[in-house]
Amino acid sequence: MRLGLALGYWGRGPSADHVPLAVEAERLGYHSVWTAESWGSDAFTPLTWIAAHTTRIRLGTAVAQMAARSPTTTAMHALTLDHLSGGRMMLGLGLSGPQVVEGWYGRPFPKSPLTATREYVDVVRQVLRRERPVELDGRFHSHPYRGADGTGLGRALKPITHPLRAELPLLLGAEGPRNIAQTTRIADGWLPLYWSPTRPQAYEASLTGLSEDFLVAPMARAHVCDDLSEGLLPVKAMLGFYIGGMGHAARNFHADLMARMGFEEEARRIQRLFLEGRREEAVLAVPDAFADEISLVGPRERIAERLESWRKGPVTDLLVLSPDRRTLRVLAELNS
Repeated sequence: MRLGLALGYWGRGPSADHVPLAVEAERLGYHSVWTAESWGSDAFTPLTWIAAHTTRIRLGTAVAQMAARSPTTTAMHALTLDHLSGGRMMLGLGLSGPQVVEGWYGRPFPKSPLTATREYVDVVRQVLRRERPVELDGRFHSHPYRGADGTGLGRALKPITHPLRAELPLLLGAEGPRNIAQTTRIADGWLPLYWSPTRPQAYEASLTGLSEDFLVAPMARAHVCDDLSEGLLPVKAMLGFYIGGMGHAARNFHADLMARMGFEEEARRIQRLFLEGRREEAVLAVPDAFADEISLVGPRERIAERLESWRKGPVTDLLVLSPDRRTLRVLAELNS
């Protein structure tokens, strides 16, 4: 199991610590560093900045949102950064949810998310392989565009720039069972939002017949500390926001995932409290047990013991979300 550093997306502004953390992770032998986006900073620009300050560590997006760019634009970003970094790019994509797709990007959330994802990946693959002009008679991503409001003058094109790697790794962030199952067929890897090594049954049916080189790369907040309750607070704050605020009361993929993992009553309570404006109560309502099993928090000895359970399953890459250099160092030592 390899280690990656997950930096996430910016909050109010850029973090002065992201590049130093990436440099330190590279020094410690981490395999990859990952950036993200929501409705603020984008994923590719910070990753390019990190690429310029590092030499070996792989560079991933976890995740770049599909609604933010056409698939050809995303492929252009990936092939450009892959060239500039000497072949270190790993493209992680995610569909996001209706709240973000329609509220931020001003686009309709696809009525068939699996089809939209499959078409998007198809176009990205065509660009990166550059075998022929990009053509797809798709429901969501037609190339050339054939809509009634078009001119009809669109022409199938190949990228001018020859991609450095035709098989640049492409991973998908997927939460629903059918979406995960599709991911194992069309992508090179999967980026789980929550992974619990004690609940393999939550994903078991969707992960049958994995190829040997398929990547499973969950993100986990980590913190070496003496006080477990205090160490879990950032995990609970994150869960409170995602489960309570990242979605609609009637359609929240993150809350649905927590429910499928055995915490349905708690997930609905967190949602209700958050949507009523009782955000602190929503965070406190997150069960310590759930926050604990999807993270690596506590004294070094406890983390060492729990790390073994992460190694026993299908996880190939553990993406560590931690701004703490000591924690990054301890995990590198324990995983060596």
